Amino acid sequence: MSKQAIIGQEANGAANLASAFPRYEQTFPTLTAPEIARMRRFGEERNYKHGEALFETGKVGPGLFVVLSGHVAISERDGLGRVTPIIDQGPGQFLAEIGQLSERPALVDGHAEGDVTTLLLPPAKLRALMVAEADLGERIMRALILRRVNLIRGGAGGPVLIGPGTSAGVIRLQGFLSRNGYPHHLLCPHVDADAADVIARYSPLPEELPLVVVPDGTVLRNPRESELARAIGMVRAVAKDKVYDVAVVGSGPAGLSTAVYATSEGLSVAVCDTRAFGGQAGASARIENYLGFPTGISGHALMARAFNQAQKFGADIMIPVEVRSLDCSRADGVFGLTLENGDVVRARAIVIASGARYRRPQIERLAEYEGRGVWYWASPIEASLCTRQEVVLVGGGNSAGQAAVFLSGHASKVQMVIRGGGLGASMSRYLIERIEASSNIELIFNAEVIGLDGAKEASLECVRWRSRLSPEEMRFNARNLFLFVGADPATNWLEGCGVKVDRAGFVITGVSNGASSPASALETSVPGVFAVGDVRSGSVKRVGGAIGEGAQVVAALHGYLNDSARPSL
Repeated sequence: MSKQAIIGQEANGAANLASAFPRYEQTFPTLTAPEIARMRRFGEERNYKHGEALFETGKVGPGLFVVLSGHVAISERDGLGRVTPIIDQGPGQFLAEIGQLSERPALVDGHAEGDVTTLLLPPAKLRALMVAEADLGERIMRALILRRVNLIRGGAGGPVLIGPGTSAGVIRLQGFLSRNGYPHHLLCPHVDADAADVIARYSPLPEELPLVVVPDGTVLRNPRESELARAIGMVRAVAKDKVYDVAVVGSGPAGLSTAVYATSEGLSVAVCDTRAFGGQAGASARIENYLGFPTGISGHALMARAFNQAQKFGADIMIPVEVRSLDCSRADGVFGLTLENGDVVRARAIVIASGARYRRPQIERLAEYEGRGVWYWASPIEASLCTRQEVVLVGGGNSAGQAAVFLSGHASKVQMVIRGGGLGASMSRYLIERIEASSNIELIFNAEVIGLDGAKEASLECVRWRSRLSPEEMRFNARNLFLFVGADPATNWLEGCGVKVDRAGFVITGVSNGASSPASALETSVPGVFAVGDVRSGSVKRVGGAIGEGAQVVAALHGYLNDSARPSL
């Protein structure tokens, strides 16, 4: 082959990579010799023979590899045994994605092409590098995030969901994986031969769909989120002998803010959440009044940045785990959070950031259609079900306004049902103006939804409503109803631990707790237990306020932990 042909082939290869991976140079940067030299004190050399695996899909990855010599082939392998080449990495390039910050299973395979020499940085050393070498750490962090984004777009490395895209089980699991930033892909048995073969082999009952094939080939039948999380390695076992400085319950804006500020100041932090990071803010289609984002940002994107930031500083984030109770007896000098599986997370201080659960109004047959036409958030998954359809949305707050604007770009019409007589007292002005300017959002004031109709065990077909000024019942022919009618505090797990709550169940803070020093504004009736964000009585119920309280509570945590460490006189 001529030199010109080789050059042309290499140029075509580079062009193909650039088109396959947006922002290719940032996603797969090549480190310089001085940069690699700076990294050496954080790692150790490892050698691999031709064909040997550096990491494998579904198995916990050892950390970040820097290729010193040779090449490594990166490929996708799903639970159906299908292997797809992704990219070849050579000298000066590094192998990892965001999961390697916290000892999570690899999402792709990496095999040596010829003899390979690498520099391996385990997760703890990788996090130390990012803090100590800020400019280099910034480049690596950006690449790790972009690689995860590309994996999500391609569905590489995650579980395979097999079933109709409109089924309640598929939508539920897609929502769970998407909100946790976990790659996956969906195969419909009506159009994909491999999916049809799996369906024929396992003969699932209708209620057992979707089938989920995890990377090791295990097939799950319509699993619960916690079952799927265990199967793909999202949840790690709790270290029984570890005592954290702080355990945070909830990974919404307040919880993640606490984790970021506390870990960046040297505290060891565990964060527990029952479903996904981001809380209600993570489900917001667009936030436009948060400081520093003049063009707006989706709630999920904002919370994903905070989630990655907390991992960068070393927070142990446990999702999904349900906290069942808080033991405040401190028999051994620490608090205990008992999880649903019986494990106990032990910590010297507790931050309650469990937020609030979406309120379920008194609507006839509501429970029957949850997940089959009734939704409590509006993500791209739900929006795709509403294309060119009329939808009904209930609520008059900012979350409702953001959802209405977002859905108006997909639905033919959004019927917005508001219990009150206006929006001025409950919604930001910029959202009101945007709604009023939209040609396909209709505002219906002084009204309420009273019932739902449709065939039994089928999708929603009709929404019944009436004006609060008239007894006459009216109907919308709609297959999707979105509810944004407030939330109730998630505080049931606090029963019996001595933490005081108000009549509505929100946690009371800033009251005297019998300690020798005045109580912090964020400390509860139990010394060493603090509350931040929406779960706290009197909080402003805004993303900015929650993030501010998460930062503010760290100073109070330092004060409490320092006092508790002093010997009594």
